[in-house]
Amino acid sequence: MDYIGLLVKRYPEFEVIKDDILTSFEILKECYKNGGKLLVCGNGGSASDSEHIVGELMKGFKNPRYLSEDLKNKLKKIDPNVGEILGNNLQMPLEAIALTGELALNTAIINDCNNGGELCFANQVLGYGHKNDVLLAISTSGNSNNVYNACVVAKAKGLKIIGLTGKTGGKLKKISDCAIVAPSDETYMIQELHLPIYHTLCLMLEEEFFK
Repeated sequence: MDYIGLLVKRYPEFEVIKDDILTSFEILKECYKNGGKLLVCGNGGSASDSEHIVGELMKGFKNPRYLSEDLKNKLKKIDPNVGEILGNNLQMPLEAIALTGELALNTAIINDCNNGGELCFANQVLGYGHKNDVLLAISTSGNSNNVYNACVVAKAKGLKIIGLTGKTGGKLKKISDCAIVAPSDETYMIQELHLPIYHTLCLMLEEEFFK
């Protein structure tokens, strides 16, 4: 299905960023084909978006994601009753981690480290990030220091970076391998535009890997 075409039909202002959305999809597709995972971070409403994105990727979104018969048989071999329940109900994930969800770790970094509030995402990228992974960095201004710092670490570790931003794109646009700049200058409007963008990416990935 032409999800980007549908997106632009619904939001004509996205015509100017449709190529960036497609490029971001290609980066994510390559990540998952090579056994990588997605790390996501942002602040405030963008933190909620980070969790939302992971929720769409780690289970079925629009379509079912059935386990393979081989995995079902392995589960039943371990425990016939429980294995059958698991095999029939679990859904295959696209591996993703919201760095915003590590409450204990993030508050420890904020409390224990100098300028810890600007380091929490960077420290997680340092720990979780590996070759073939992608960091999806969300900042409506493009200038959130803790998000940018995570990008610097991601760059150093060889991760690809997708920036999801607005306004001018800020410094996030400059450091990203691909930046999707929502065409608005108002924070709440940028956040409203981010949702259909990342939903489209999730739909395209699901179609690619779970046809």
